[in-house]
Amino acid sequence: MIDLYTSATPNGWKATIMLEELGLPYTLHTVDLSAGEQREPKFLALNPNGRIPVIVDRDADDFAVFESGAILIYLAEKTGQLMPKDVKGRSVVIQWLMFQMGGVGPMQGQAVTFERYFPEDVPQARARYKNETRRLYEVMDRRLGEVEFLAGDYSIADIATWAWVHTHRWSRIPVDGLDNLTRWIEVIRARPAVERGILIPPPAGRADEQKKRGASIVTQ
Repeated sequence: MIDLYTSATPNGWKATIMLEELGLPYTLHTVDLSAGEQREPKFLALNPNGRIPVIVDRDADDFAVFESGAILIYLAEKTGQLMPKDVKGRSVVIQWLMFQMGGVGPMQGQAVTFERYFPEDVPQARARYKNETRRLYEVMDRRLGEVEFLAGDYSIADIATWAWVHTHRWSRIPVDGLDNLTRWIEVIRARPAVERGILIPPPAGRADEQKKRGASIVTQ
């Protein structure tokens, strides 16, 4: 059994989509970021960096894993799914996973911050991060003109990257002219596990009910 501590964010969706794809039973613990629950001692004991998501593998002596990319790798290796077993194939997946972790996530995260949340309008910062995110989208579009998914077959690299890219409208990053990327977004969105994963944690009203009951078991 897996305990999942998460919220409805792109990094959080990586973990929920992955668990839904794998069909692993897990217990959902919704972390209220606005209330600062990620900074409470009990959460920091799981992730000293105070960020979601975190998993605790109850079947492995309560082993805790933080950092969304590390969680995807751990679950892929635990189950033997969504990651090739050969060295080269595994490397290709990890390369594209690192592309997301080091590029798409940080750049798009800053883009949405300066577009929607920063208290001052800083046009240079908005342009810098939106342009860099668009450049990364163009890199993916070229790659996806050669292969169906980022590493060839559907993998954790696609889960990690899609969780961010599908929110491009919120970040105000245009995808016009990126036909291969658009095709990839739509194909992944249509996967049943993805459709379920992006609704976990549930909408606010249901989340409040869930917190009153405590964590609920989610199974595939």
